[in-house]
Amino acid sequence: MDLFQPAPEQLRSLRERAPVHRDERTGLWLVSRYRDVRAVLADPRRFHPDNALTAVVPIPGPVLRVLARAGFSLPPTLANNGTPTHAGLRRLVARFLTPARVAAVGPRIAELTARRLAGLTGTADLHPVLARDLPAVVLLEVLGIRDVAVDALKAWSTASLELFWGDVTPERQHELAGPAAGFHRWLTGRIRAADPRGDDLFGALRAEGVPLRDAAGLCYFLLIAGQETTTQLLCAAFHAVLRHGDLWSRLGEPGVAAACVEEVLRREPPVSTWRRVAAEPVTLSGVDLPAGAPLLLMLAGSGSDPEAFDEPERFCPGRPGARRHLAFGHGRHFCLGAGLARLEAEVVLRETARRFPRLRLASADPPPMLGLLSFRAPSSVEVVLGDQDQLAGGGAALQQLVAPGGVGQR
Repeated sequence: MDLFQPAPEQLRSLRERAPVHRDERTGLWLVSRYRDVRAVLADPRRFHPDNALTAVVPIPGPVLRVLARAGFSLPPTLANNGTPTHAGLRRLVARFLTPARVAAVGPRIAELTARRLAGLTGTADLHPVLARDLPAVVLLEVLGIRDVAVDALKAWSTASLELFWGDVTPERQHELAGPAAGFHRWLTGRIRAADPRGDDLFGALRAEGVPLRDAAGLCYFLLIAGQETTTQLLCAAFHAVLRHGDLWSRLGEPGVAAACVEEVLRREPPVSTWRRVAAEPVTLSGVDLPAGAPLLLMLAGSGSDPEAFDEPERFCPGRPGARRHLAFGHGRHFCLGAGLARLEAEVVLRETARRFPRLRLASADPPPMLGLLSFRAPSSVEVVLGDQDQLAGGGAALQQLVAPGGVGQR
């Protein structure tokens, strides 16, 4: 089995025949049943997050020296933090992602979507046109970060994802270390210079007295995961909806877009796996694991577990209990950006369908995929746009989006 691009039948086979299985190549214990994955995520005492950000391929000395010269480190902060400092750091970040603050950004997401779709004709790839940059713009605005170019952030973050979650050669690691180190160096300088009286994340970290090393490590992962995974979710959502009958034409109906997003998260989550380490000897599905066993939680497989979801292979927006999936994790490490990601995907789907009601996939062939250990999604969305809705280009339609009761005003 290819851990970096597991097929649905492979995930199904693991659940049925070997729900807790040791992969000889990586040494990881693959946990694929919903109940086991949820139990691990819910138990921070017996299962620690220490290995969540560890590079899949060990980083050799020469590459480590490149990172060290930039002062690079990923101390325990959020995803990899099982210490008492986790709760305080999480509360600090959560201030920027409250339900009210997220809801208020709905009209801005609609505006950014409309701007990127304006003037498109014929065919397009919605990844570079729409999905690639929009989540980064939204995240930076929500966090109050105003002085970084989106192109730079995307270059830093895609290199970092590959460095830490890719099946990469030493030569490729050396190439990727430069952008990763540059990102960390920029963060350190920017946080050091931040005004603690400011209204941005960097200023908040300074005001709370978070040590510079911890602050840079927190922001490094947050600014990567907070927008790359939403880019991946958008691409997966476009493909899923466009592959299923008349769903595209129904996205304007109340609740349909949000329900489609939830089904994508259940069946094709962009974060397809996540890691934990056993803190003591434990037993899962009858398999005894030693203390220190590294676990790979198969989030994608858990969402198609028939013990948790009826007819799990069927794409069924609005199904009962859809939000019980584990795409955003569970427990104390549940994704802080879940609400923002859901809203972005819902608004982008609905706005794109409103402007291009006859949009369709350009090919029935499977798309090229991003295939890292924990991140899986289409890397392009080639579409035939069809005729644009004439109303969508008018000021009245945009005014409708930002008026009370429009998109995001819930």
